[in-house]
Amino acid sequence: QAHLVEAGGGLVQPGGSLRLSCAASGLRFDWYAIGWFRQAPGNERKRISCINSDGQTYYADSVQGRFTISRDNAKNTVYLQMNSLKPEDPAVYSCAVVNDYNPLFITACWDLADYGYWGQGTQVTVSS
Repeated sequence: QAHLVEAGGGLVQPGGSLRLSCAASGLRFDWYAIGWFRQAPGNERKRISCINSDGQTYYADSVQGRFTISRDNAKNTVYLQMNSLKPEDPAVYSCAVVNDYNPLFITACWDLADYGYWGQGTQVTVSS
C-alpha cells in the first residue's frame, strides 16, 4: 500500500520562501508522476504543479515562475520550492501520485486525472 507524507509547511511572511517535501513509500517511485495540490478554506482543491517520472514539470499559472517542483528518486521524495509567497498562497498543501509508466510514451502529468494515495497535507500560512 502506497503512503505519502508531506512536510515543510509553516508560517512565512509575504515574499518569503518554504520548501515542501513529499516522501513516498510502498510503490515503485520512478514509475509515478507526483502532483502537488492545495486547498484553501471554502475553496476546492486545485492542482498547482506536477512532475512526471521522466522529470517533465508543469505548473498552474498562479504559481508559475515562483514555485519549482523537483524529485529525488533515490530518496523517493518530491519537493516543492515556494518562493515569493503571496497572501493568496495559504492553504493545505497535499501531494498525490499517478502511475505514468509507459516504455513508449509518457503522458504529461498535467493531463492525468487519477491521482491517488493522498498524503495528510501540510499547512502553509502567509502573514506579516
